[in-house]
Amino acid sequence: MLVAMKVEGLLFDPRSNMYILLLKGKDDQGTLPVWIGKPEADSIALALGKVATPRPMTHDLIKNVVDGLGVKITRVVVTEIMDNTYYAIIYLNDGKKETLIDSRPSDAVAVALRANVPIYVDDRIMGARTADELDEWLKNLKPEDFGNIM
Repeated sequence: MLVAMKVEGLLFDPRSNMYILLLKGKDDQGTLPVWIGKPEADSIALALGKVATPRPMTHDLIKNVVDGLGVKITRVVVTEIMDNTYYAIIYLNDGKKETLIDSRPSDAVAVALRANVPIYVDDRIMGARTADELDEWLKNLKPEDFGNIM
């Protein structure tokens, strides 16, 4: 079963020097933290803030190419976790067939925000393991841990 998600926010993890993308279930079905790199965090922040750039950034380019080919992005799904790595799929539809594109969750979310399509997570990966990781991280959080991503 798929859980509808929304981007709750971005946090900086100073221990790993990475950012955490927080995906939250729309119906209070839990939170999924996904550790991502700075370029992806910057791209997601730009999309969340609806900041227009003078030239297309990478995720804008992806959306522009898909649109230019007459294909629609219909949704993105975080499908699984293997060896502490999340996997996602971007769903494309040309009106005749659906095409699934393998993606990193951070890229899929950045594209989904630009295409204004739903973000889902397979409920099999919404387990206690990730919630415990997030709880532990939040317990050790200090005010100086919050940083700007742009």
